[in-house]
Amino acid sequence: MKNARRFSLSIDPQGQCNRWIKNLEKERGLKVLKLADSDFTRSIELALQFGKPILLENVYEELDPTLEPVLLKQTFQKGPLFFIKFGDQTIEYNQEFNLYITTKLRNPHYMPEISTKVTVLNFMITPEGLNDQLLGILVKKERPELEKEREELILESANNKK
Repeated sequence: MKNARRFSLSIDPQGQCNRWIKNLEKERGLKVLKLADSDFTRSIELALQFGKPILLENVYEELDPTLEPVLLKQTFQKGPLFFIKFGDQTIEYNQEFNLYITTKLRNPHYMPEISTKVTVLNFMITPEGLNDQLLGILVKKERPELEKEREELILESANNKK
């Protein structure tokens, strides 16, 4: 999600993605917003300038048009600095900025214009995934040493793939 060319829009009815993003970005000063927030535009401006992450949660099937230059990453360079036109002003753009968008809608229908601007990720739980999660919780309670060993094996496997 951090290294993708486009920002992500996650279908997240159970809120798992929200929790994961909040945990992932808490040290970088994640700001959680909704489209209806009164300080929405100002918060985005500040995050763009200072390279802070934004979690825009509970969006519906349409996004605010002021986000378009951000979603398309329409930046331009003047000397060593990058800038972006946001709303009616041009502001400095920090390359560390990251935008996460989530929706609680179970089966959203996004217009093709939105789908081409973001990477749509589906975080809905499948029956198999739910089974694995419940089994993991049970093993963690009943046999914590087995769960710890499983986590270590997962980390080892991930490191071997690098």
